[in-house]
Amino acid sequence: MERVTFDESGLVPAIIQDIDTGKVLTLAYMNETALQKTIETRETWLFSRSRQELWNKGETSGNKQMVKRLSYDCDGDAILVQVQPLGPACHTGSESCFYKQLYQEDNGADFTILNQLVNTIKSRRDNPVDGSYTTYLFNEGIDKVLKKVGEETSEVIIGAKNADNAELIWEISDLIYHTLILMQIRNVTLSDIRKELYQRHMQKEGIRSE
Repeated sequence: MERVTFDESGLVPAIIQDIDTGKVLTLAYMNETALQKTIETRETWLFSRSRQELWNKGETSGNKQMVKRLSYDCDGDAILVQVQPLGPACHTGSESCFYKQLYQEDNGADFTILNQLVNTIKSRRDNPVDGSYTTYLFNEGIDKVLKKVGEETSEVIIGAKNADNAELIWEISDLIYHTLILMQIRNVTLSDIRKELYQRHMQKEGIRSE
């Protein structure tokens, strides 16, 4: 706490981020009490500048945010709160408060594309669409999907041997797509993979996880 610098109003900016997707959910403010309660309860507590009061995110809506990691920046004057959200962050019902764009590069895709793809795959599983290739794979079952994963793995190897990066990118994308479908069939999530990779990294680097 002593390493965090609060401004003249006793506040520090708090960036709320989804720890699984990396998406920035909102920018809010904390005073010392809010930060202390966030640490103690492992839920997001903030200070409302308009109402001049402390509030617990999701206390009335149910859209709580379970805090997984707290960090502060190099100057100690901003907090990064990485959470597992239990509902939308924005009062409009949007997943994130940052849903209005000023600019986006043509064909620019951010790192949330995997989560968007997973959501589309889930939708095709739960709400089949005639003519959808994803729906077709779910209807065919795991053996068909395993065959496709095997085929795409071979094609990745061929693409790499051909020294054609465009081909390699195409085939890796195919492999990832079919692997995500397999994960849905076996109820394996991106979060499961992220946690496994994190643990392997920590062990390899000799870092202890608190």
